[in-house]
Amino acid sequence: MSDHDLDLALLILRLVFGLSLAAHGAQKVFGWWDGPGLAGFTGWLASMGVRGPRIASTLGALSELVGGLLFAAGLLTPLAALLIVSVMGTAIAYVHLKAGYWLTGNGYEYNLAIIAVAVAVAISGPGEWSVDDALDIAADTSGWAWGLGALVLGLFAAAVNAASRQAPPPAVPAEADLPT
Repeated sequence: MSDHDLDLALLILRLVFGLSLAAHGAQKVFGWWDGPGLAGFTGWLASMGVRGPRIASTLGALSELVGGLLFAAGLLTPLAALLIVSVMGTAIAYVHLKAGYWLTGNGYEYNLAIIAVAVAVAISGPGEWSVDDALDIAADTSGWAWGLGALVLGLFAAAVNAASRQAPPPAVPAEADLPT
């Protein structure tokens, strides 16, 4: 494989994953493409017992949006990977882990694949067709230490998020469900 082929492969990978994640973030931030918007995302997190749901929803949605855009552009690639790992790790902890591995059962399979892509690109670097390369920082901000750093710090952030979760409030029975 030539360097040109590798650069093209990295560009395709960054664009597809980065722009897809950015679009999911835009659904949560702006309500675009039938997304919940920040108010809906905040309410959903509150229903799961997330402490400070407004702050958590804002940080999570912006991490997904900004991380995806940075990743697609190949700009500050290790930071983009860290943001992506933290969002996907949090999604695994809050929603998908209890469902098991397989995506068909709402498991964490897809989230883990996104984490793997983000870390792999942080290790390899974003390629020649990236902003990092144009700024001449790609070689200084890639390699196994950058990938491992993005993974460890991202998972640490996800663990802190998961540890701060409180039990959801008990459901209030509807009037029709109350004993007479």
